[in-house]
Amino acid sequence: MFQLQRGRRLRVNESIRSLVRETTLSPSDFMFPMFIAEGENYKVEIPSMPGIYRRSIDLTVAEVKELFALGIRAVNIYVKVDESLKDNTGKEAWNPNGLMQRAIKAIKSACPEMIVMPDVALDPYSIYGHDGIIENGDVANDATNEALVKMAVSHAQAGADFVAPSDMMDGRVLRLRQGLDAAGFPYVGIMSYSAKYASAFYGPFRDALDSAPKEVDAEPVEVPKDKKTYQMDYANRIEAIKEALMDVEEGADMVMVKPGIAYLDIVREVKNAVNVPVTVFHVSGEYAMIKAASERGWLDHDKIMMEQLMCIKRAGASLISTYFAKEAAIILNK
Repeated sequence: MFQLQRGRRLRVNESIRSLVRETTLSPSDFMFPMFIAEGENYKVEIPSMPGIYRRSIDLTVAEVKELFALGIRAVNIYVKVDESLKDNTGKEAWNPNGLMQRAIKAIKSACPEMIVMPDVALDPYSIYGHDGIIENGDVANDATNEALVKMAVSHAQAGADFVAPSDMMDGRVLRLRQGLDAAGFPYVGIMSYSAKYASAFYGPFRDALDSAPKEVDAEPVEVPKDKKTYQMDYANRIEAIKEALMDVEEGADMVMVKPGIAYLDIVREVKNAVNVPVTVFHVSGEYAMIKAASERGWLDHDKIMMEQLMCIKRAGASLISTYFAKEAAIILNK
């Protein structure tokens, strides 16, 4: 039978392939996660994340300017909090002169057009490494929400464009929206970590912030050994859709799926279900695996990096939070 349709006609050369390419990447598709530490002219590489650093505010600002020049338009920022400032209330999280608040002000002053999305969760501030306040052997949902509202309002007062709650407490998006509006910040957005799974891919991130759950010898309090009572079971799919829809109803302007490449089925399901932009976090463990394999010569670093980012975008991501943002932007700009 004579072949009328030949798919290979549209693959003959790169010019044709580029004409019919369904998905494209640009630097503005990326958000760069950044780790901030106290000090001046301080820059220390995170061993489990080659090429990613904890930086003092001054060097963070310099890096933000480079990112903006490359076309990256958003940063997601996290702080490494001194142990002496940690407790079970998280009160340092809403200190107007805290590290996070000073970092937001410095970034917005130096690069006003860069969108700053600070992390909203108590784990960097918790003596126990959990995302909320420990009561009766578990994370207290509603008490934690009240603390998160104070934290988010302090970020807005410092100049944040969005707040990014990563805690997975029930009802926190509504409380944040109410709190921000009441404080006079109706246009500060919420990018909610709606489908954040209890994943083993987060290991290097917890190294970066020392935010893994832990017991404290000086305070013999029963503490959950992991985050599975609030982060999602990775066996579940329908639950992710439900969580995303509830967050949109509560006022989320964007929803996030985390991790990334291993959860692209969830990305597509959520994308089909909601009418707001979907962010995907290409997480630290996914980054570290590519780095480790490429160092051994088992994978071509740049090719696998770009392939994974393209696949995340193809699955439905409007924005990709990735530690590869700078490297990928450099390649795209060439």
